[in-house]
Amino acid sequence: MEIRRFGPGHRQAEGPPGSQGVTGQVIHSEGGARVSELVFQRYAMVSPHSSPSSTLFVVISGGGYVQVGGERSRINHGEAVVWPPDVPHGAFTDGSEMRAIVIELGRAGDPRLLEGSAVEVRPDADASDAPGAAVSHDRPAKAQGSLAERQKRRDEYDASEGEPW
Repeated sequence: MEIRRFGPGHRQAEGPPGSQGVTGQVIHSEGGARVSELVFQRYAMVSPHSSPSSTLFVVISGGGYVQVGGERSRINHGEAVVWPPDVPHGAFTDGSEMRAIVIELGRAGDPRLLEGSAVEVRPDADASDAPGAAVSHDRPAKAQGSLAERQKRRDEYDASEGEPW
């Protein structure tokens, strides 16, 4: 059995490229997939960028904002957003902190996922123009993504439903 440690004392001093006020730790990486923890201080951000992988951003404490394409929405603990591949996405906080588990389901062998480098978003760029990208003529269709309908806010929650705050 192998125990993976993450959290305070195990995070890297700097977050992903293009981030400010974010620390993180890769928990596991295998076969094109990666699971990481990201911690956002107040007024922190991961700049909008695209990724070759489908990503699930799961907020486990606090809250902030997420972006998919040009759409932005508030997100709180107990909520998740799917970031489709090759669609600009990002996250930021205002006066609160946020902690998230990020699950990237990448294409096996894609060097951008394993190296953890951000891909510059240019409106006129094709994904195959990105540094380190392999040119593929059988590129899959671009995924469509959007934010889910807003759920209850913390102050709207009924404690009798069973989840403790």
